[in-house]
Amino acid sequence: MIQPYIAQKVNETIAINGDVTKPVWQSATWSQRFVDMVTGAAGLYDTRAAILWNDTHLYVAFSAEEPFVEAHQTRRDSIIFLENDLELFIDGGDCYYELEVNALNTIYEVFFIWRDAYQRGSRFDVPLFDVHQPHAMTFGGDYDRSGSSFWYGTHPRGTRWAFLNYDMPGLQTAVQIDGTLNDNSDIDRGWSLEIAIPWQSLTWLANGRSLPPENGDQWRLFLGRFQKLTVSGKEVQPHPAMVMTPHGLYDTHQPERWSVVEFQS
Repeated sequence: MIQPYIAQKVNETIAINGDVTKPVWQSATWSQRFVDMVTGAAGLYDTRAAILWNDTHLYVAFSAEEPFVEAHQTRRDSIIFLENDLELFIDGGDCYYELEVNALNTIYEVFFIWRDAYQRGSRFDVPLFDVHQPHAMTFGGDYDRSGSSFWYGTHPRGTRWAFLNYDMPGLQTAVQIDGTLNDNSDIDRGWSLEIAIPWQSLTWLANGRSLPPENGDQWRLFLGRFQKLTVSGKEVQPHPAMVMTPHGLYDTHQPERWSVVEFQS
């Protein structure tokens, strides 16, 4: 049984600049090396994450080894997972949030609501989550092309509403690169990412839990990385996926398989 990751509480406000060598992160508990999402074997590159929190914010840091740091997408909400990225998902029971960031600090956000939880008059039946807006889509899951589950995916709950125009209020992200971006004439060490999210912005995801958390509260978070690889001129598909907690299948959108994070004060 995989033990929960323990997120320690800090009394300071963390300045978000992408530097994960700051003393506050050096004293945090860093995860083990990320593993292959399907098999649980050691990940292709060394990737680790740490989580801290205080009364106002959730903080997440990633450190990613990468010999050739590369990123090209600069438009917000581009399909970041088409190239190398780091990802954070937060489960809210009947909904969840996805954040992807590349080495240019370009972000992609989506808010998902399970269709079986979205009913007329429910808490999600508000203008923010208007399913008639042009950026609301239905979504079944990752890389499912089989006939029996083509429309609904493989998750028992079926499809989700995906709100592509959702922006997390107060979100802060910052990246630092240890190397030369988009220059493969030398070997880079990698890149790092810091994320800060105000607790007050996670109301939709709290699902009855306290904000900020109470000592011992547990949330499910996905922390992962996707790596674009080109071998002999051909892009490897699907992209290798490295995660804090293995899923046993190639699908990030399985909240019950995400890492359990326990908040301790």
